[in-house]
Amino acid sequence: MVKPNDDLPTEAERYVMPSHYVESDSLEVQGFVTTALRDLSPDASKRDKAIRLFEAVRDDIRYDPYTFALDEDSYRASHIAGAEAAFCVPKAILLAACLRAVGIPAALGFADVRNHLNTPKLQELMGTDLFIYHGYVQLWLDGEPYKVTPAFNMDLCERFGVKPLVFDGYHDALFHEFDEQDQRHMEYVNDRGLYFDAPMEEFLNAFSATYPKLEEFNRIRISRDANGYDAGFAKEGSS
Repeated sequence: MVKPNDDLPTEAERYVMPSHYVESDSLEVQGFVTTALRDLSPDASKRDKAIRLFEAVRDDIRYDPYTFALDEDSYRASHIAGAEAAFCVPKAILLAACLRAVGIPAALGFADVRNHLNTPKLQELMGTDLFIYHGYVQLWLDGEPYKVTPAFNMDLCERFGVKPLVFDGYHDALFHEFDEQDQRHMEYVNDRGLYFDAPMEEFLNAFSATYPKLEEFNRIRISRDANGYDAGFAKEGSS
């Protein structure tokens, strides 16, 4: 387990330790980190590691908004590390865990965002274009805070004409306000603040109340699992 760094700003000190969902000390997360950093030199800087971990979570786990798990345990980083697809919240949890695993303080952040380019199918299931509790990460490098979201993988961005989210280690990497055609894309409506651990009970209750049709869609998806096992997040080729 990585010990806190005495040089961290006070606000960042607590965000280096593992938590119930942000399992930075789990074998699964450490394995994900090892794979993601395998091509970096042993003396790579924390900034270089942060960039590589952001890219790994962004691209190695594809974004799928329909892969909503209904149980709290599916949002533990050790579970997410083995998923093929997930949406913004679990991807943010995993990134925070990976960053903490290499000694980089990382807090979970949640915001309500409006997607002006929401697909008709998803909008019909949600009943709105407002995504509550969008997950992002705030990390600290050399004492400076940066906000990033690893939600949309590069293939998805290219397919839908969305500007890719790129973290260069010196600037925030949040959703773009406009897409490649200068159409309104994402609008941050409300920032719910930073968390040491994921407020899963609060989140799942809010999701159920806000998106009952989407919740039912996921209950049906889970119940149709051929093996009778809910893997939490969809695998390739799932409906």
